[in-house]
Amino acid sequence: MEDKRTKILIIPGLGDSGEHHWQSFWLKKFDNSLNLIQDNWDEPKLDHWLSKLNDTILNLDCAVILVAHSLGVSLVLHWADKFDTPKVKGALLVAPADVDSPRHTPEVVRGFAPVPLSRLPFPSIVVASNNDTFVSLDRARYFAAQWGSDFVNVGSKGHINSDSHLEFWEEGQTLLRKLTK
Repeated sequence: MEDKRTKILIIPGLGDSGEHHWQSFWLKKFDNSLNLIQDNWDEPKLDHWLSKLNDTILNLDCAVILVAHSLGVSLVLHWADKFDTPKVKGALLVAPADVDSPRHTPEVVRGFAPVPLSRLPFPSIVVASNNDTFVSLDRARYFAAQWGSDFVNVGSKGHINSDSHLEFWEEGQTLLRKLTK
């Protein structure tokens, strides 16, 4: 995944991705990757986060693949509903947080509800785990169908985050390569 003509934009979720998160490992591995920066990772505001994402994409002078985790997935869907650019060539949407569900997600993310259900204008893959506490497998599968995304169940990997101990997450890299072909 070292195509220098395409950037990999890492989009963390609530609280950012810590040093043991697979997204952080990917930032170290891929020279063509960059991390979306938000002013406040713990108190997400949709308008502010959308502005940061859009500005970052517009400032790139090449194609981009979005790699979003958790609340970052909702951010990508809201962005795709509001903005459009041919720069985005695809999205890897990992462990979408069900921001509509108080049972699955904290109140601080409710500003990202409802989850947009529009078909994405670029290829995408939704990756889910069958024991994720932030979204049920059926709901993640439903999201994928609405978004026109391929769906991959990676088994029992929790929220597919630092607690999952995935490090460079080779399985995820294989899925990422499918979006860069």
